Amino acid sequence: MTISPTTDSVTVLTGMYAAEAEYLAAGGPGEASFDLLAPFFAPNVVLHQADALPYGGTWRGHDGMTRFFLAMGRVWERFDMVEQEFLATGGTAVVLTQVRARARATGRELAFPILQTITVEGGRITEVRPFYWDTQAVADACGGSLPTS
Repeated sequence: MTISPTTDSVTVLTGMYAAEAEYLAAGGPGEASFDLLAPFFAPNVVLHQADALPYGGTWRGHDGMTRFFLAMGRVWERFDMVEQEFLATGGTAVVLTQVRARARATGRELAFPILQTITVEGGRITEVRPFYWDTQAVADACGGSLPTS
């Protein structure tokens, strides 16, 4: 039986989100092993975060993903993905996630959506591009502000 790209991306992403929940339940960054998540990400995975975020930049490979999760863990005390909706599936999936988070530096809680495009090739995630509706609100909640252009 051949798995279609649509089924494959949904299967990969559903598995990755479950592994991420297990990773966080096991203590998350600095406590749990990235090995829980590694099977879902290609060795050359690229994650693009908005530069203005406290964990912004481009993160490459499994080492980059490990460092990204550590950076996220330093910023957020809690980062719950409370609802996810698959808007498109296939080689590139589009996922709308509703987040509730609490910043470590300020204790402020924030609820916000993230829209992600996620490319899946050969049964593994190769690229992730999250889009935040309001990066200023995230920066403010985390105790900083974004540069003005």
